[in-house]
Amino acid sequence: MNRKQKMMKKTAKRAKARHNKHTPPTVKKYVSKGDRAKELAREQAEMAAKANELAKANDDIESKDDVEATAEVETSTETETVKSESQA
Repeated sequence: MNRKQKMMKKTAKRAKARHNKHTPPTVKKYVSKGDRAKELAREQAEMAAKANELAKANDDIESKDDVEATAEVETSTETETVKSESQA
């Protein structure tokens, strides 16, 4: 390869390198196994807390429904008692 060809080859390599600049990937900080376990435990605790809150909310709603149903039954029983007393 003569001198002119070598120069052209080098110039082409430089142009290609400029065009294909390598950007390093974002370097993630090393997380130890213990730290990963702590993070996982924390996330699971949060999920459990949310589940407990939802369960309590559902229990409250169900207990309110039970109270309303009991009140309706008591009202209908009182109405029936009043009707039977007025008929007698």
